[in-house]
Amino acid sequence: MDDYFDANTPIYLQLVKLFTLRIAGGEWRAGERVSSVRDLAVEFKVNPNTVQRALAELERDELVYTERTSGRFITADEGKIQRARSMLAEQEVTQFTLHMKQLGYSRTQWMALVEEQMKKENT
Repeated sequence: MDDYFDANTPIYLQLVKLFTLRIAGGEWRAGERVSSVRDLAVEFKVNPNTVQRALAELERDELVYTERTSGRFITADEGKIQRARSMLAEQEVTQFTLHMKQLGYSRTQWMALVEEQMKKENT
């Protein structure tokens, strides 16, 4: 996982995005218990304080909650999960379209590239 992190962005923010992606994508299911801070720190080879900070952000965003003595859990509120999913998708599309403009592609050209890629993935 060391190679996964971008040196230009704080690791805790990268973990927030990754954890949000896991929640929004269904890898971490609604109501499921989140692994311990220590286990996540080992998995991602980061300081436990970094994981703690990322999970605190997810709590602030109400994607996870803490039950005293039981640990952290993924929210069961599907609306919150769907909003997180939409937010991530919007960020990705915005970044993609910005990069395509920087490369000099018109909307028609990059839409054709997307269509071609989708055809490749379906075969």
